Amino acid sequence: MSRPVGYLSLVAAFVCAGGVALVRRVGIDGSVQGVTVSFLLVKALSLLVAAFAAYGCYRIALGVYDQRTADKRRRHDAKNLFRLGFGAAGTVAALGVLTEQWVGLLFSLGVVGFAVTFALQQPLFSLIGWLYIMVKRPYQVGDRVAIEDSKGDVVEVSFLVTTLWEINGDLVSSNQPSGRSITLPNSVVLSSHVKNYTREEFPYVWNELTVQVAYETDFEFATETMRTVADDYLGDEMAARIERYRERLAETPVELEVQDRPTVNVVQEESWVAFRLRYLVHPRRGQRVRNELYRRVLAAFNEHPDRVKFPVSRNR
Repeated sequence: MSRPVGYLSLVAAFVCAGGVALVRRVGIDGSVQGVTVSFLLVKALSLLVAAFAAYGCYRIALGVYDQRTADKRRRHDAKNLFRLGFGAAGTVAALGVLTEQWVGLLFSLGVVGFAVTFALQQPLFSLIGWLYIMVKRPYQVGDRVAIEDSKGDVVEVSFLVTTLWEINGDLVSSNQPSGRSITLPNSVVLSSHVKNYTREEFPYVWNELTVQVAYETDFEFATETMRTVADDYLGDEMAARIERYRERLAETPVELEVQDRPTVNVVQEESWVAFRLRYLVHPRRGQRVRNELYRRVLAAFNEHPDRVKFPVSRNR
């Protein structure tokens, strides 16, 4: 739909340009407060030419890019970039039409921009933050991020603000959506930590499931049972993801041994022992996977009450 609208806008620009040529050639008698009607018509039609041409080029460029790019994230970013570029070009063209002093206009814009830098520092920093987001990609639309005290899924990155759909927050827990939206100035990425849970290169995180058992438990049996249950549920899927993780790791100077299957760590507590099952999962599936693993592990433990004992202390 973008490209047909763009072509219509260019046709409208050509029609208005023809109107400018016709008015200049024929001329129209009369004046309004000392200004000739012909002059006013030429200015008005010239402004329409600049507006229609900038909008038409924007729609056509956006349509071509959308047609060649299936990634919704990149299409969202391109839309903002095209809007900024063609909007600025259209504004300069319109001012040039009004003043007919292109060199003086550019000089004036420089002076005005210098003054605006001091008058609108926070919006300017947010615009710089947007440019940083577009270039360095700390996050993009669709990512799950944590910025300062806010956590959620990025749904929009505009010139000045980033909008998140909140998860956790004061209303819910376990990484569930709260239904609220959070608006953050883009300048926050220049001065705060940004945690990205779903980067395009590797959109997975490590997660843990903790099960507490009594000291009378057969530790070797419990450890092997938890590992087997997790491996049956997501072992092959996790192994495929670990290959991507190792490829990414190889591009860095970090030397780290990574297990390609779920592992279990044993932690001694005061009145019980905590078995912590470690596995790889997509952040948006984290709670569902945790619930299913917990159900399967408890079912496996309950089948062997003589080998797995649970603590009964009220301090749990």
